[in-house]
Amino acid sequence: MSLSFPPLEERWNVTREVLRAEIVPAYRPVVLRGFAADWPAAQAGLEGPEAAAAYIKGFDKGAAVEAFVGAPEIGGRFFYGDAERALNFERRQGAISAIVDDILALGAEANPPSVYVGSAPTERVLPGFAEANHHDLLAVPVEPRIWFGNAVRVQTHYDMADNIAVVAAGRRRFTLFPPEQTANLYVGPLDFTLAGQPISMVELEAPDLERYPRFARAIEHGRSAELGPGDAIYIPTAWWHHVQSLDRFNVLVNYWWRDLPPEAGSPFEVLVHGLLAVRHLPKPQRDAWRAIFDHYLFEADGDPAAHLPEARKGVLGPLTPRLAQNIRAFLKRSLG
Repeated sequence: MSLSFPPLEERWNVTREVLRAEIVPAYRPVVLRGFAADWPAAQAGLEGPEAAAAYIKGFDKGAAVEAFVGAPEIGGRFFYGDAERALNFERRQGAISAIVDDILALGAEANPPSVYVGSAPTERVLPGFAEANHHDLLAVPVEPRIWFGNAVRVQTHYDMADNIAVVAAGRRRFTLFPPEQTANLYVGPLDFTLAGQPISMVELEAPDLERYPRFARAIEHGRSAELGPGDAIYIPTAWWHHVQSLDRFNVLVNYWWRDLPPEAGSPFEVLVHGLLAVRHLPKPQRDAWRAIFDHYLFEADGDPAAHLPEARKGVLGPLTPRLAQNIRAFLKRSLG
């Protein structure tokens, strides 16, 4: 079956103030049209794959990156293999210029292998690229990462940070689902993933609704947009997103950031610890802990420490580097 989704919200000429005051607090994905239209990388992308490739290669100083390489049979879909704890692609090391040349050479093939380089920090692999292609939308300094490849599909997943993804070359289709659709996305293993984050097991382009019937509910909440060079998208933390590269050479630059102090921990690690400590309790006890978690973590009843003097709030007080250090030390002792 071929799916069609309603379009995502679009905004033009977004400023830092609009991002912080309107877009981020709304906790909804937004397409930022023309976000990087003046980037030299986007201008090269508009000229075509050869110009975009030449621009990227101009910053290459020989640093090695990791590429995902899949046989033609996978059709651009990086996923699990047939064998237990196997993947349908290989990881290979190489220099950016060599990988870019390989991708361009594959462009003439009707059914080429799939090649994808993801999340490479530009400061290390393309020194000078970030300075030449800069945007001051974010109030905090964030190191950009670069992604490039041919016509591939990144399976539906979420990130643990807010994300602005900028298309520099080629076209990409983003399809997003809100976090409350997690149960309908049939998430794969948490501890054996393709690239770090858990993914949906449902193939978006051809969903098997007999095997994954609840995905029909997720479809009702999906939204989609196609982006070209210079366009960007804001993706809030924990929003599920599927990314399809549509051309024979595609380049994307993204910025991840969290509005939390660096000493704050990982919610995903809390989830995994909960699987160890809570999931296998008898149901009445799990229900009891759900009420306790709602009270302390999600503040269902307001500030759980509002009735305590400041000096007595302890771990319920404002997060400071000292408090974070004390909590980590307590957890290390407990887990040890």
